[in-house]
Amino acid sequence: MHDSSSVVFRGCRMWTCSPWALLPPIYSLLTAAGLWAVYFLAVDEEKIVPLGSKYRGNGSFYPPYISIAGNFPPASCIFSEVMNLAAFVGFVIAALRYLQLRQKMDKQWLNVGSLAAFSVGCFGMTLVGNFQLFTEETMHNFGTFLTFILGTLFCWVQSYVTLRVNLRNEGRKAAALRFLLSGSITLCMILYFSLMAQGLHVHAAQCQWALVMFFLAFLATFAIEFRHSHFQVVCTERSASRHQPDGL
Repeated sequence: MHDSSSVVFRGCRMWTCSPWALLPPIYSLLTAAGLWAVYFLAVDEEKIVPLGSKYRGNGSFYPPYISIAGNFPPASCIFSEVMNLAAFVGFVIAALRYLQLRQKMDKQWLNVGSLAAFSVGCFGMTLVGNFQLFTEETMHNFGTFLTFILGTLFCWVQSYVTLRVNLRNEGRKAAALRFLLSGSITLCMILYFSLMAQGLHVHAAQCQWALVMFFLAFLATFAIEFRHSHFQVVCTERSASRHQPDGL
């Protein structure tokens, strides 16, 4: 006897909110809380300067980049755990979003490509969390590149898809919010790389933190559509007659 499993999406026909709507905002809040815990611990351990202070390159403190805050123990332990969990749950949210749109889009390549891009971005998050900047700089920076670039691409594609699909006639309002957040993420990323290249590390770190918070806010907006949806994992048994031998 064999078991086969499939994931089934069923639209919500009631006006009550689905409990799945809680997943995106709870994910964003807990991830943000974990990252800020890493920051405050690193400041308390005198590893980085606070975000509101001036950084002097000849001092004993490092600039307050997220990766540097999570570079030294014990903050590094929390940082790795936060990034790994964030990558896993973030992938789950992207997969649920893919299932939600699978029967509603005429351009499925956008839906599949969006999921693929974010999946690789989530893998980049695990690289950021598990390869510390000062020990494995190349691998860490590669993970940062995957996370920021593909994560930003995911935001823009999802903003466009939201407008085109227009679920429950809420697409225009939700898309306007997502386009605004996508633009903010892109602007922060451009400023981050530009300021870092100029050696303005505290300002670059501020842009990096803002970028991540805007990105988490973007993921939290999936509660808008998830509140209308139910996701179920269904396990069925194959018919026993298929395994009976043929008669002579």
